Amino acid sequence: QVKLVESGGGLVQPGGSLRLSCATSGFVFSVYSMSWYSQAPGKERELVAVISPTGSTLNLAESVKGRFTISRDNAKNTVYLQLNSLKPEDTAVYFCYARIVSTWGGWMDIWGQGTQVTVSS
Repeated sequence: QVKLVESGGGLVQPGGSLRLSCATSGFVFSVYSMSWYSQAPGKERELVAVISPTGSTLNLAESVKGRFTISRDNAKNTVYLQLNSLKPEDTAVYFCYARIVSTWGGWMDIWGQGTQVTVSS
């Protein structure tokens, strides 16, 4: 069974840091790009960061460049999002995402359940 399980969210003060993890199973993690999205209350889900299969290529949303970092450990089938210098506007549910080839040959979109990040004093 294909699964993405996020963890690491919580309540943090402005300027603080969190490290989100997304543990995966059920597919060959090392051949797929992985992404993190965020969804703030009342807003659409937005792409935050993407990492290529080997980790050699990273893309970050302009709003988080210089503050967030995406990384992966292919030996652990896990992708991470390091959140530094957090701002109240970073408050959102953060989702892990992958698009993989399904057993029937088509593309399949996989989402985790999300982890809440709340930035507040």
